[in-house]
Amino acid sequence: MDGFLAWLFGLVALVIPGFGATEAPGYNGYVEARYVYAASSTAGPIETISVREGDLVLTGDLLFRLRSEQQIALLSAAEARVAAAEAGLKNLTTGSRADELDVIQASLQKAQADMNLAKDSATRSEKLFKEGLVPQSKLDQDRASLASAEAAVRQLEAQLKVAELPARSEQQVQAEANLAAAHADAEKANADLADRTITAPAAGRIERVLFDAGEIVAAGTPVVSILPEGALKVKFYVPETARAGLALGDQLAVNCDGCPDGLTAKVSFFASDPQFTPPVIYSRDERQRLSYLVEATLEGVSLHPGQPVTVERRQ
Repeated sequence: MDGFLAWLFGLVALVIPGFGATEAPGYNGYVEARYVYAASSTAGPIETISVREGDLVLTGDLLFRLRSEQQIALLSAAEARVAAAEAGLKNLTTGSRADELDVIQASLQKAQADMNLAKDSATRSEKLFKEGLVPQSKLDQDRASLASAEAAVRQLEAQLKVAELPARSEQQVQAEANLAAAHADAEKANADLADRTITAPAAGRIERVLFDAGEIVAAGTPVVSILPEGALKVKFYVPETARAGLALGDQLAVNCDGCPDGLTAKVSFFASDPQFTPPVIYSRDERQRLSYLVEATLEGVSLHPGQPVTVERRQ
């Protein structure tokens, strides 16, 4: 009788694959990368790209630079305003000239005319931009010119108001405020220029260069992706019965086709809620049951993102 049952069990195992087999200790998963993306905080055409895919970079290495003619011009103008403000403050110590008010009024009239022209240009660019006839950079340039012209008018209006005051102390206070504002404008212009030069936010390997020199990129659009060292992890799914047997920090053995022996990963994340095993995990036995996502950081290896692997707890 026992022999017949053994024969029957063997026959069923041949006809129905997997019948009577014990559950494999490993879990199917895949490699995923945590990329670091380098982008500019401002829009504009790319002037130069200093890296190629596969290059190794350190934190702070130059990646790419945007064209900066407008920012250089704005910085020069801001530095000129600083020099003018310093000269104006110094002039207060020697007394005012008789024609000072006439000069300021003439300058104010010219600045107001420049502002009106800049306002017309900005309005025209906004209309043409909405119609798709001018690029964003042209609209940004005209808006910046308008803002600069308005600032010049405000500054001259303030100078005229102070010049009409009888008290020298109040003139000096205003001149000091103008100088402080000019320094602030220069610092901002210098920062805007620096923002056109993008350096590596982390050390690692250049994975992708997504644009070429000459192309226009929007603010915040990634141009270069970096794969930092230690940024590879394995994602896999375990049933509820196996989840309790794993803990953060557990070491797992990692196996894959063509990989060397001894690969390991350390458990770094558990999902709180169960889910159906996604189709990317190629297992007919697993896809219909609820499971928990587990992530494990690969240790000292260089596998490829998307590469299928099998993991099991090290004994």
